[in-house]
Amino acid sequence: MIKFLFKWLLIAAVLCGLGWLIWQPIQKNLAERRRPKWRVAKIERGDITEFVNATGTIKPVKSVQVGSFISGPIKELHAEFNQEVKANDLIAKVDPRLFDAAVALDRARLATSKAEVLRAEAQLQQARNDEERANRLKDRNANFIPQAELDQVKFNRMSLEAQLEIAKASVQQAEASLQQSQGNLEFSVIRAPEDGMIIDRKVELGQTLAAQFQTPEMFVLGVGMKDKMHVFADVDESEIGLVRKAKEENRPVSFTVSAYPEDLFEGTIEEVRISSSTSQNVVTYPVVVATKNPELKLLPGMTANLSFQIRQESNVIKVPQSAVRFYPPDPEQVHPDDRKILETGTTDTEDDSTTFDSNSQNARDRVMAIQSGKKRHVWRKDNEFLRAVEIRTGIRDDQFVSLVSGELTEGMELVTGLKAAGEE
Repeated sequence: MIKFLFKWLLIAAVLCGLGWLIWQPIQKNLAERRRPKWRVAKIERGDITEFVNATGTIKPVKSVQVGSFISGPIKELHAEFNQEVKANDLIAKVDPRLFDAAVALDRARLATSKAEVLRAEAQLQQARNDEERANRLKDRNANFIPQAELDQVKFNRMSLEAQLEIAKASVQQAEASLQQSQGNLEFSVIRAPEDGMIIDRKVELGQTLAAQFQTPEMFVLGVGMKDKMHVFADVDESEIGLVRKAKEENRPVSFTVSAYPEDLFEGTIEEVRISSSTSQNVVTYPVVVATKNPELKLLPGMTANLSFQIRQESNVIKVPQSAVRFYPPDPEQVHPDDRKILETGTTDTEDDSTTFDSNSQNARDRVMAIQSGKKRHVWRKDNEFLRAVEIRTGIRDDQFVSLVSGELTEGMELVTGLKAAGEE
C-alpha cells in the first residue's frame, strides 16, 4: 500500500513539474503579448533648417496700364496677347478723321488771326502817321487844327494799338488751339510706353472708346518680366518678425508653383511692408520676394507656395518631432520614479507655440512661459517601463527639432507611440 501511494505521489510530482515547466513559457509568452509594443525613432546628427511657409501671388515688377486719352472708334490694332513690344512701337490707332479736321480748322483760324494782326498793324501805322501830321501842323499854327480833332486822332491811334494787342492774343489762342488739336491727333496713335510684354488686351478692332469721364484701359504691359518677377506673400503677424530677421541676414526663399511642380524656384526678400491687412481677425503683412524669370515660366497671377529660410544649424543632434509630441497613454507604463511628471502635467504634447490668456498673465510672465515652453520630456524604453528624459529644444523643421540640452546621444531610440495590431 505504501509503495502504491509513493508511486502515485511520484507520478503527481512529475506531472506537476512538467506542468510547471510547460506553464512558465506560456505565462512568459502571455506576459510578452500583453506588454505594449512601442514604435521608436532614432536620434540623428546633421543639419536642420527652420522655415516659415506662406502663400503668394506672382506679379510683374512693373505693369503699365496703357489707355486712350481721346474718344473714338479703334481703327487699327497692332498688338496681341503675349506679344513683346519695344518702347514707342505702334500698338493701336484711333480713327483720326475728326482730329485731322480739327487740326485743319485750327490752322485756318491761326492764319486768320495772323492776318488780323497784319491789318491791325497797318491801321495802327496809318493812325500814327495821321497823328504825327496833326502834331506838326499844330506846331506851325496852334489854331490851325482844333483840339477836338487832335484828341480824335490821338484816341484813334490808342484804340488801334489795343486792337493790335487783341489780334496778337487771338494769334496766341489760335496757336494754343492748334497745339491742342495736334496733340489730340497724336494721341490717336497709341504707342508702347516701355519695352515689355502684352499681358492683357481689353479692346477689339472697331470698338468705340469713350474717354470723357475715365480713361479707357486698352492694354496691360508687363515690364522686365524675363529679368525679374515679384512674389507678393501674406505673412502672419506671429511670423513677420522672423521674416524681417531673415531679410536682414539675406537668407534665401524657395517656392513652387502648380504649373511646374517638379521645379524649385529661388528668390530673395526684397521688401517687408508695414501696411497690414486684417481678414477674419487674422493680421498679415505683405512681403515682396524677387526672383529671376529667364525662361518666362513664372506668369502673372500664378499662386506660389513659399518657404522662408529663418534659421539654420549644422552638425547638431536632431530629435524626431514625433518623439517630442509623444505622451504616455497609461501611467502604469511609466517607471514609478517618472509618474510624477504625468501628475504635474509638465510633459507638453503641443508645439513650442503656446496660447496665453492675456487677461491673466502680464508681459513678463508670457515671455517666461514661452522660454520655459522650450523644455520637453521625451521617453525611452527601460525594460517593461518608460523613462523620461528632460530636454530643451531649439529650431525645428518638418521632421526634427534640434537639441539644446539634455542627456541624449546620437543613435538613441526614443518612443514615438504604440504599434498598431499586426505592425512589425
